[in-house]
Amino acid sequence: MNDVDTVRSTSPSTVARKDRAGYGEAALTPPVDVVEDGTGITLYADLPGVSKDKLHLQVESDTLTIDADSNLSVPEGLQSSHTEVGLARFHRVFTLSKELDTEKVSAELAQGVLTLRIPKVAQAQPRRIDVKVS
Repeated sequence: MNDVDTVRSTSPSTVARKDRAGYGEAALTPPVDVVEDGTGITLYADLPGVSKDKLHLQVESDTLTIDADSNLSVPEGLQSSHTEVGLARFHRVFTLSKELDTEKVSAELAQGVLTLRIPKVAQAQPRRIDVKVS
């Protein structure tokens, strides 16, 4: 499986995939839900333990890249016996449709969930055509 996903498909095998091609270190692939409506898409990515300053988003041409570092600390006096996400890196790459306006991407991070809204370009949005009677 390659490291690039399209925004219109998800694969259950991507949840815990640990490959970060070109970066030389393992990274978790965050689970993502994509919802499309008439005006664009909304992408929800689970990024537990990630703060705004450790989140890096980039759109270049038709490629969206999400890179993030998490830091889920163990409470003082306790020791972790098994950790899969504690000090994790997240990496995910998407190929975006030409119908999407990559200049108008908005992002919000709340309670470990990244929400990206990418509107469709104006000409790709559905519009109603009124018929005049003469």
